[in-house]
Amino acid sequence: MNYCKRCVMPDTKPDLYIDEEGVCNACRSFEKRESIDWDARLKELKYILEKYRSKNGGNWDCIVPVSGGKDSHYQTIRMLQLGVNPLCVTATTCHLSEIGRRNIESIKRLGVDYVEFTPNPVVRRKLNRIGLMQVGDISWPEHVGIFTIPVRAAVQFNVPLIVWGENSQNEYGGPAAASENNVLNRRWLEEFGGLLGLRVSDLIGLEGIEEKHLIPYTYPTDEELQRVGVTGIFLGYYLPWDGYSNALIAQAYGFSTLQTTVEGSIVNYENLDNHQTGIHDYFKFLKFGFGRATDIACLHVRRGRITRRDAIEIVRKHDGKFPWTYLGKPLEEILAPLDITVDDFIKVCDRFTNKKIFLTDARGNLVKDRHGNLTKIKYPDMD
Repeated sequence: MNYCKRCVMPDTKPDLYIDEEGVCNACRSFEKRESIDWDARLKELKYILEKYRSKNGGNWDCIVPVSGGKDSHYQTIRMLQLGVNPLCVTATTCHLSEIGRRNIESIKRLGVDYVEFTPNPVVRRKLNRIGLMQVGDISWPEHVGIFTIPVRAAVQFNVPLIVWGENSQNEYGGPAAASENNVLNRRWLEEFGGLLGLRVSDLIGLEGIEEKHLIPYTYPTDEELQRVGVTGIFLGYYLPWDGYSNALIAQAYGFSTLQTTVEGSIVNYENLDNHQTGIHDYFKFLKFGFGRATDIACLHVRRGRITRRDAIEIVRKHDGKFPWTYLGKPLEEILAPLDITVDDFIKVCDRFTNKKIFLTDARGNLVKDRHGNLTKIKYPDMD
């Protein structure tokens, strides 16, 4: 397990590459921001928005997928500032928190038309359970739905342009930026849709799930996408994207944060809407040896807000703690709707833990402290 010498991200992260100088591709990508002509990017964004604007004002100009979080506040604010009439679409999260509901209402108060789609909660709980047991991701249905439901809305309401937020790849603007073949297709959607090898069709027949139960998690056909001309852009390609500044702007417009840091994190403004998120982030730690604290610390190191030494100490303090609570709700209550006990949950955790990353005893059993926390074998060096 090797770490980037500039940030604290390990090479166990999927799709992360550390070059011969010991610097990861995420840091290299951030380097390139200095040479980007953001004025030209903004001009390009305005051109695309104008191209897809409803010509007679009889329909919405674009779909903005929103969760109510800091980034979706920022997306919506910027669209309104640019004179766009968006339809905001929310795929309701799996276990919505009180602050999550407040922030959804905050988005509405920005002055937009808004659609919230809530998938069948009985089926959703089954999918949470299947996702956790089969691929180690309790949030599998949420990560699929946030990509399928806005696209289905685009088809249903005949709105071609979807304005996504941050592009995790940070390399291109999206299909709408292309001069040719600028319509979304299923292959492109599935690349960003977080399936983790578990196809939607695989679910049919499990725990009584039928094809009709999976409509919200199924992409429109290529024919439907072509008929409407559904396409998309990543706003983070056109505007300098920074979660912290997004949060500051969002708070100025009504976005709520916690008074303390979120469990497993180092900030109080992210992942506030879903009580299951702590479990999701913990499984990332079990599989790859890093969690949400590492993600956020790296973002701040790259922007010069904290030193790498600070990041190492912060990550060791906050990353990968067993998720006994999340947003103040006890683990037992979070698991109860899924009919999973804490003991059964711990067994699932152990099954998905990468023993090459964590300390084990002579018998190969994971070593845990009295709070159930694991010990990583290797942390970043302080140099």
